[in-house]
Amino acid sequence: MSVTFRTATVRDAEALAALGTGTFVATFGHLYQPGDLEIFLENHSPDVWAKDLADPAFAVRVAELDRKMVAYAKLGPPHLPFEPRGEAAELRQLYVVEEMKGQGVAHALMDWVIQGARDRRADHLYLSVFTDNHRARRFYEKFGFEPEGTYAFMVGTHADEDIVMRLAL
Repeated sequence: MSVTFRTATVRDAEALAALGTGTFVATFGHLYQPGDLEIFLENHSPDVWAKDLADPAFAVRVAELDRKMVAYAKLGPPHLPFEPRGEAAELRQLYVVEEMKGQGVAHALMDWVIQGARDRRADHLYLSVFTDNHRARRFYEKFGFEPEGTYAFMVGTHADEDIVMRLAL
């Protein structure tokens, strides 16, 4: 079977919450105390997803394999702790299940994100990535993203250093 892509709707909130939390925990869960992880994941509940999916400021694209969601990208207004340059958009999340990494899914989603930011008339596209997530950093650099600075990304009471990256559109 081949991977298909579509725009997410409010009906996808539960599946997106499950995919997002499952992917985050599988990738980074070992770094945090259970209480910190629980606090962080509360912000990724089906209710939060439903609210964002109903908000036209956000757009979400999902990838499915055999009708099972295997990846998504979430584009929205910038919410990083600094003033963005000009008109800006932010890649809020790009999550891919482990078994689909290296299959071109993330590349297709990133193409959609960049075009979506351009369609919103953004001059700059921002994202943040965990300092030690070298694979993701290399991926973003291939698309032309450049480091802009760092900030404390909070997971509960635990502060990680994230790198803010920017792509001039």
